[in-house]
Amino acid sequence: MALTRSAPTRPALTRRRIRALVAVAVALAALTGAFVWFVGSADRALEGACDGVLPVGEVRSVLGDDTELDVTNRAEGSFGKTASGSEGSDEANESDGSDGSAKSDGGGAKRANSLSVHCRITAEDTGHIAVSIAGSPRPRAEYGYDDLYTAVPARRTLPVPLGHGWSGLFATDTARLDDAEDGTATTAVLLDCARRGDSLLITVETALRGAATLDDPAVRPDFVRTATATAEAANDHWGCGARLGKPVRSVGLPVNEDEYEPLLGAKGTCAAVPTASRSAVSTARETARDRAPREACVLGTRDGSPLYRLEAYYGPYAEDARSQYTRDYDYENVTPAEKPAGRLGRSAYWAGATCPRGAQPALYLIRADAADGETRRRPDLAYERAALAAFAAASAEHHGCAAPSLPGG
Repeated sequence: MALTRSAPTRPALTRRRIRALVAVAVALAALTGAFVWFVGSADRALEGACDGVLPVGEVRSVLGDDTELDVTNRAEGSFGKTASGSEGSDEANESDGSDGSAKSDGGGAKRANSLSVHCRITAEDTGHIAVSIAGSPRPRAEYGYDDLYTAVPARRTLPVPLGHGWSGLFATDTARLDDAEDGTATTAVLLDCARRGDSLLITVETALRGAATLDDPAVRPDFVRTATATAEAANDHWGCGARLGKPVRSVGLPVNEDEYEPLLGAKGTCAAVPTASRSAVSTARETARDRAPREACVLGTRDGSPLYRLEAYYGPYAEDARSQYTRDYDYENVTPAEKPAGRLGRSAYWAGATCPRGAQPALYLIRADAADGETRRRPDLAYERAALAAFAAASAEHHGCAAPSLPGG
């Protein structure tokens, strides 16, 4: 009779061993679940950032596909409603707002958009992208306290138009190769909504570390495309209905302080502005004029030393400027917030123009570059008014606004 070998028996699992195995399994499952959540949480936060209008693919492309991201987000307010809470309409904007105030619906309610959205995406090794979205016009209660809208750098350089069919700006604090801030730029896109007088302003600061440099024309579009893609999504998300531009394949550099030319040959924002023998005005620093919501022209001496700064503000930028003049010059009897044109102390003249489709009235300024705010020696007032008149007329015509109201003598 053949003997059969029985299979070796395994030791029985005691209750203690069973509990230990269960504990290990639960711990592994918990760790696995936490890992999956951690990996996916950044993308989920990215998808929900800025009320869900941030372009995840563009952000990943700019900051790095495999980069760990930190996302912060804040969204508040509403868009497209009157202060009383009712939906806006064309009839609610018939007041021309020539004094810089918010539009009225004829029944006492003011047109106001309190929408304010901010998000920031930071990659430890590659840089960050900070986005703000604001509705215009703002509630009157906000005027004169702080900036109504995110500012663009314009102290040492002149922002250039975004072009490609966009109403926008490309700005840097410095555009010099190898400067500490060479990899930081701000893009602003203004959406003129289908509702009369309403607009959305999208402002994006992009800071990239490493080899990224604004001096490289092939790299500059990387600093812009998050803003335009966000603007496209915001246009749909908030029902703005604005006309959009085309993909930005190239963008110019903001204009540095030493990039001046003879004023007589100016073809951009300084075109038509006269020279002045008494004030020794003979050079200009300018940008192209192409649907930019802010324009600037710096007038200088033969060696480029700045003498006067001319500026044009449209839409929310005009609203913001008037608000800040209300705050900073509250000791003046009249400021740009109360009158279409005038003189501000001894430091500036301003002019204004009504613009189409219920937009904020445009604001034009001339200021002495070295003015201390109140006193200047031997001011050439006649030239200042003439330069402002020429600058404002050319800018208003390009933007389709009415002939400007000008200050008197």
